[in-house]
Amino acid sequence: MKKLNDNNQTLLISYLTLRKSIGVLGISLPAILLIGTITIGHCNHIQDSISHYYFTIMGDVLVGILCSVSIFLISYKGYDIIDNIASNLAGIFALGVAFFPTSSNTDIQCSVLTLGDNIYRVYTHFISASLFFITLAYISLFLFTKSGGHETPEKLMRNNVYKSCGIVILTSIVMIFLVEKLPYLQQNLKTYNQVFWLEWLALSAFGISWLTKGELLLPDKT
Repeated sequence: MKKLNDNNQTLLISYLTLRKSIGVLGISLPAILLIGTITIGHCNHIQDSISHYYFTIMGDVLVGILCSVSIFLISYKGYDIIDNIASNLAGIFALGVAFFPTSSNTDIQCSVLTLGDNIYRVYTHFISASLFFITLAYISLFLFTKSGGHETPEKLMRNNVYKSCGIVILTSIVMIFLVEKLPYLQQNLKTYNQVFWLEWLALSAFGISWLTKGELLLPDKT
């Protein structure tokens, strides 16, 4: 195995840390918003979606974390140009989610901000969010699973994690679309804040995928 010099070792550690940071932010975002709204905003209502926390006291935190994730994704340099383009696009879509808020919050008890519904802003938000998750699923399914040579047993296990995470993200997107568009599901699941939990599931899968890529999970033994 080729020995790394100090510069290469530092670069390797930096990229592993970057991947872990992206993973931690993805998993922790919903929990931070939920806990912050309860402890700081004194409102224990779960919002209709993660995006609706924009209108709560944790709105600036939501935008800040999304911008951080965006910066990390854009700063991330993968193995080839396709990898770079995919991560850059995911970062741009994250900014779209942050800077173009969703439709106004229906929970007036937790809201500290209101915005008039603008169809172009709302559509931009939904399109950005959808493309963000789809791009993350693509990265997990088709980019993280690439290998430059011999695949270790740990790499094979990591590939299974990447594929599982990609499938979970795509399944969550489909489920969100169904519960939003089918009246029967809307009426019977509305009290369970299904979109919020499905988004958290998708973000958790995204986070686990990047934590695994950062070698926090299933690192090679040699």
